[in-house]
Amino acid sequence: MNLKRVVVTGLGALTPIGNNIDEYWDALINGKSGCAPTTYFDTENFKTKFACELKNYNPTDYFERKDARRLDKFAQYAIVSSEEAIKDAAIDLEKVDKFRVGVIWGAGIGGIETFQEEVIGYTKGNGTPRFNPFFIPKMIADIAPGHISIRNGFMGPNYTTVSACASSANAMIDALNYIRLGHCDIIVTGGSEAAVTIAGMGGFNAMHALSTRNESPETASRPFDGTRDGFVLGEGSGALILEEYEHAKARGAKIYAEVVGGGMSSDAYHMTAPHPDGIGVERVMLNCLRDAGVKPEQVEAINTHGTSTPLGDVAELKAITKVFGEHAPNININSTKSMTGHLLGAAGAIEAIASILAMEHSIVPPTINHTTVDENIDPKLNLTLNKAQKREIKYAMSNTFGFGGHNACVLFKKLDE
Repeated sequence: MNLKRVVVTGLGALTPIGNNIDEYWDALINGKSGCAPTTYFDTENFKTKFACELKNYNPTDYFERKDARRLDKFAQYAIVSSEEAIKDAAIDLEKVDKFRVGVIWGAGIGGIETFQEEVIGYTKGNGTPRFNPFFIPKMIADIAPGHISIRNGFMGPNYTTVSACASSANAMIDALNYIRLGHCDIIVTGGSEAAVTIAGMGGFNAMHALSTRNESPETASRPFDGTRDGFVLGEGSGALILEEYEHAKARGAKIYAEVVGGGMSSDAYHMTAPHPDGIGVERVMLNCLRDAGVKPEQVEAINTHGTSTPLGDVAELKAITKVFGEHAPNININSTKSMTGHLLGAAGAIEAIASILAMEHSIVPPTINHTTVDENIDPKLNLTLNKAQKREIKYAMSNTFGFGGHNACVLFKKLDE
């Protein structure tokens, strides 16, 4: 069967280091940290008192006040980034066949703030259930792609992928395959998350998953560093327009990159911890390379999952060394989570965007906050530490993993033409 080629024709981002693509990219290459003390709630009794929140985000800049009240923040973020991507792709909504335009979106949690507020409100009452009629439509994880499709009239496949922190990477792989198989011409894909909440922070603190570097939050996300102590919670959204290659060419669209492969695997090991030898991670990268028909030595850059956890970072780098062998030291490896924090279900999307922009601009964003060598990490690996590095990139890989052992990997190619 001849599979269709799939390209990226639009990008949108709403992140802790930039509220659009240009701001995001500028912050990435300049090594800007998005971490600061949390402003959304009182953290006096929390072990962690900081997060990577959006800056200067006001819902009424994008929505009517009434509409904003009816949308959880994760859905707001999805709409904002997707509209930027649709505009960037110059999609003429009057000319496209809307039955062949879909929305496949990732969210690991969905409307956790809405759930939290409604339940707290109920417990403060007299026991009579008095929930907001928008409670369920605001909370459910699938509502973000629903709103995107309603606003634009897109009538193709429409759903949410939920695989914890791998959610948006899984959404991109699904979108890739729908277009490859000829079912769609265009799919809006990506992911959003808004879990910087009492429940989100408290839950991850209870798992001992978050950094507690309260004395220096801007340096708390420190992937691969010997003193790392956990990830930093982030929020935001990333959107990509995936499009069938000939369809994009016919309408004269700008093409950022080709999506040449996607791989998935399971650790089948533990609810939250990765396999110490990185077996599942090794397999997902091999699956991705096989799907793309690309040899390991052709890959020049890998944006790792790299969350800044003691176990996860080492396991991923071990897997990279196994998969890429003698070529591994020639790869620019980085973790942009050192700047954005961990956006959970949106991580795969914003990191895929970082990989695509690195190819376009021939610059690999740095892994910031590295001060101490970890003896468990191969010193020959180029982790792109503390400063962006110029490099021509033809193939860039993006890794994303989630609690439950969900592994997803996407490979992008810079077009020759």
